[in-house]
Parts: sequence; C-alpha cells; structure tokens
Amino acid sequence: MIAQTDRLSLRRFTIEDLPLLVELDSDPEVMRYLTGGRPTPVETVRREVLPAILRDYLRFPEFGKWAAIERRSGAFVGWLALKPAGGGRVGPLPITEVELGYRLRRAYWGRGYASEGARALLRMAFAHPSVDRVFAETMAVNTASRRVMEAVGLRLVRTFHLQWDDPIDGVEHGEVEYELRRVDWVASPPAADRLPLVPPRQA
Repeated sequence: MIAQTDRLSLRRFTIEDLPLLVELDSDPEVMRYLTGGRPTPVETVRREVLPAILRDYLRFPEFGKWAAIERRSGAFVGWLALKPAGGGRVGPLPITEVELGYRLRRAYWGRGYASEGARALLRMAFAHPSVDRVFAETMAVNTASRRVMEAVGLRLVRTFHLQWDDPIDGVEHGEVEYELRRVDWVASPPAADRLPLVPPRQA
C-alpha cells in the first residue's frame, strides 16, 4: 500500500491487474477526452500499458501510477498518478516537476474520489524536497477534470494547442495546463484529507 485517504487505498499495480485496466479503458465515456471514446485494445494494455506502469516503479520508486481501491468495498475505483516531468531523462537528476493524473471508472464519477486522491498525491509530491511544482493537463473542454484540478488548489497557467494525427471533438479549443508550486502549497495547504500517508516502498 502506498497511501490511504478516508475512502481510498492506493497500491501498486501488478500483472494480475490486467483485467482492471482493460475494463477501465473500455468505457467510451472514460476515454472520451483521450481517444474520442475508442477503447484501448486489450493487446495494447497487455503489451504496452501495464508493462510501462511496472517499469516505472523501478525507474522512479517513489512515483508512479497506482490502483485506487475503495476501502469499504475493496472495489477498483481507477488509478491516480504522479509522473516525473521528462520521463525519458537519464541519470540521477533531482525530480523538480511532476505531473498529476487520474482516471476513474464511471461509477465513481461525481463522488469526490478524484479530488480526495489528488490531495493525497499532492502531499506525497511535496514531501519530496526537490519537487517544486505539480502540474496537470487536459483538454480545455474537459470541464469535469478541470474542476478536480481547481478543487485541489491548482491554478490555470496556460492554454495551448497540439498537433493531432487523429483529432477528436473539442481539440479546436486546445489543451489547458494547471499548476501548484511549493511556495503556494506551503502557504495554504488543503485542510481536507489529513490521514497519515504510508511512505512509498523502495524498489
């Protein structure tokens, strides 16, 4: 277990979690702002998505993409992630920026789980002395995701446009980037989600 909140436990994924990831990425609504609603092929999850998650635990032991489990029921809620910026970097350089991410099953939307988990990850991120900035990105039209970012204290810093090989509805409005810097976190940490965190395990 990586961390706990009032309602969630975060743990590392294992090879046995393949069906959970396949199910998550099979929901057209979950994938709406990622692929236009197209599910991720099972073989892509098997050969690329899950192996990449497991490799990142070795590359960045204190960061990663973690399965979010509802404590009361034991049900899989989705995943939450802290990914070092410039993930392809080589060498033991300090990690100064990390990207916040989340993807939840539709049954758990609108119940505050994303915000609750994101607050825990912000605390984890700023527990690392080298981390100065946490950021998150989404499509400008993804208002639900933007509400989560704003609810946990991130602020809008820019709107930008990407080149898409296969554009989906809404890309004409661009992407947005939100951020929270250490100085602002220290000045005004969120009051919610005060349960102690379990430190990440070392590889």
